[in-house]
Amino acid sequence: MDYTFQFGPLLNYLPQIVSGLWLTIGLSFVGIFGGIALGIFCAVMSTLSSPIPRLLVRLYVEVVRNTPLLVQIFVIFFGLPNIGIRLSPLTSVFIALVLNNGGYVAEIVRGGIEATHRSQVEAAESLGLSYFQTLRYVILPPALEKVFTPVVSQCVLLMLSTSLVSAIGVEDLTGAAMIASSETFRTMEIYLVVAMVYVVLNFVFRAVLNVAGLMIFTRSRRRLLGRA
Repeated sequence: MDYTFQFGPLLNYLPQIVSGLWLTIGLSFVGIFGGIALGIFCAVMSTLSSPIPRLLVRLYVEVVRNTPLLVQIFVIFFGLPNIGIRLSPLTSVFIALVLNNGGYVAEIVRGGIEATHRSQVEAAESLGLSYFQTLRYVILPPALEKVFTPVVSQCVLLMLSTSLVSAIGVEDLTGAAMIASSETFRTMEIYLVVAMVYVVLNFVFRAVLNVAGLMIFTRSRRRLLGRA
């Protein structure tokens, strides 16, 4: 095999790649924080005594977790126009990413809520706290702290999954790489660079989310400072 690497042609596409990188970061943050908010809401709904919200949340979670993200994007972008709902590619991927991440986060947070010891709930009830006050002050804070690590992992996976949005013409990092590859035919060089960018993004997102967790959860911060 005689292959000569030539990274020079990539310089002409640097503005598009940088623009795609920023779009990937923006999509990731919307999907992460929108998905976390939706996931927490759905996890709380799944703990209610009424069977209807529990059934609806269960249905939503099962649909999200048992279908590929790419299919979800296609349903929103290509399927909804058949019933009169037309969305731009960017809006479609925003919705798909939030819904997808929300389904996974909901199941993770639900596990954290169910891991709360019954004695803590009984203590809150003895103090006269309502169910939602118990959730807000007694159940959710420790539950979210327990499951924060798997939530971070899920959010990093979502960031990597944003590469699928290029399938409907959104010029994220992967989309920009596809255009550069088709015009320069330097596929190896372009995707090696893009792969390294994703690796760096992985570590950056994980670090940012972990720092955010230390700022939010005081017990984790105290444990870290105690070790230091």
